[in-house]
Amino acid sequence: MRVGQGIDAHAFQAGGKLMLGGVHIPHDRGLAAYSDGDVVLHALCDALLGAAGLGDIGRHFPPGDAAYENIDSRILLRRVVELVNGADLRIVNADITVVAQEPRLAAHVDAMRDIISSDLQVDGTRVNIKATTTEHMGFTGRGEGIAAFAVVLLED
Repeated sequence: MRVGQGIDAHAFQAGGKLMLGGVHIPHDRGLAAYSDGDVVLHALCDALLGAAGLGDIGRHFPPGDAAYENIDSRILLRRVVELVNGADLRIVNADITVVAQEPRLAAHVDAMRDIISSDLQVDGTRVNIKATTTEHMGFTGRGEGIAAFAVVLLED
């Protein structure tokens, strides 16, 4: 068994689409990023790559590379899954926590789980997504951005 963790955070910016877990979340601000800024999928990619011993998302998809400008992070996740599968590893499960004071995410968690489990090629019961606030503490609590944490288990 192999365990990996991933963390990502981005600041809000005026305008743009807010993408989390592959789902468009209605909000008045998006996240500042070179790609689509989906912190959920970026944290998950890092967790998968870490568990597989394959580095991190920046190594495989460098920021500043024109090929990844505004890219849909689901494309990156699918490529990471190919790398994991190519290393003869099987995804057992993923547990993801989104930290955001705003917007409220409970209504979107099931759609995120469905998209992520599809991209990971696993049953939906193997993907868990939670959303929490920091009770107005820190950058997420002040509504300055969103963070995500992911833990995955892979099997040889």
